[in-house]
Amino acid sequence: MEGFQDFLPFMAEKLGERDFIAELCNGFRLLADPRSGLITAESLRRNSAILGVDSLTDSEIEAMVQEGDLDGDGALNDREFCFLMIRLSPSFTEEAQKWFKNALRYDLQGTLKHCKR
Repeated sequence: MEGFQDFLPFMAEKLGERDFIAELCNGFRLLADPRSGLITAESLRRNSAILGVDSLTDSEIEAMVQEGDLDGDGALNDREFCFLMIRLSPSFTEEAQKWFKNALRYDLQGTLKHCKR
């Protein structure tokens, strides 16, 4: 997409990890088909103006859905969408690795707290 500016790292830095993920979830809900609760090529086509990408062709929209469709059902669930957004961010790979390490550390700390009880 020509003229694309990657705002995800900026948003993540300003919002923090939890609020950033919440914003990604809000974006998912805006783009999802209200009946299925999934992002389909059709719901993305219908809502592409929200993303500022209403000039995408049908084949580009279908390719976006296919790129993120990890389970092969032809649509994106919330996890697939969040994963795709972070993966497609050119400058986000190192940041995503840091988040993953933090999440593991917090999960381990929570587990250890429960073990002490």
